[in-house]
Amino acid sequence: MDKPDVELPESVALAWGLRDRPSRGPKRSLSLDQVVAAGIQIAQGEGLAAVSMSRVASELGVATMSLYRYVPTKHDLLDLMVDTAYGPPPRPRGADEGWRPALARWGEGNVAALRRQPWMRHVPISGPPINPNQVRWLEYGLAALRGTGLRASERIAAIMLVSGYARSWATLTVDIAEGAARTGQTPEEVGLRYWQHLATVTAPGPYPAIHELLAEGDEYDDDTDLEWRFGLGRILDGVAAMIEARAAVPAREAGRSGGDGPSDAG
Repeated sequence: MDKPDVELPESVALAWGLRDRPSRGPKRSLSLDQVVAAGIQIAQGEGLAAVSMSRVASELGVATMSLYRYVPTKHDLLDLMVDTAYGPPPRPRGADEGWRPALARWGEGNVAALRRQPWMRHVPISGPPINPNQVRWLEYGLAALRGTGLRASERIAAIMLVSGYARSWATLTVDIAEGAARTGQTPEEVGLRYWQHLATVTAPGPYPAIHELLAEGDEYDDDTDLEWRFGLGRILDGVAAMIEARAAVPAREAGRSGGDGPSDAG
């Protein structure tokens, strides 16, 4: 693919180190990395709502307006904070590794990143991945599906499905953990109390499916990580079914033609 002749947005060019900020005004005493790191420190310690250009400037001991010499807007700052805090992706698919464990590791890495920096879940997704770590994650996700026979749009859709599930799951479990912390309980204690309350309110009513679930008792494992793996497994089952279907098409065509033609199974 030829390199397109386009003008990158300023924040993207800065993130990739492709453009320096103009040298107008006093000599700059900070770096973009320092500004981003200060924002992350505030978000991690005080929550995303505490992050503002003035708060970051105060943390760095500079005037608020001076920050705009490093990052164009607060929106751009948040995008850079997320890209930095997400960090690099897990190791890529190995030469002798199947696509499924590689993509599972990639999905689990997404969950781990969001749990490590829980404030990130409150930053709206503003567009497709374009900053350095985001692009590395995209590369490794796509690399996990190389040679599977899936079309380009299907490979993109598959990693979007996994990353979307990871974001949703991480958000749910972090929300539950933070809610439990506000009550002085552990998530496990909150979960146990929930089942007790559910049994009480549904006991006299027509809730046969819930009654059946509660009656099974020990067979129901209230393990959020187990539930995560169950959901991820079903997503990967669906991807596997599509890969198998893609492989079956050229095999059938080869059978009809006597097996003389080359296969395009990927």
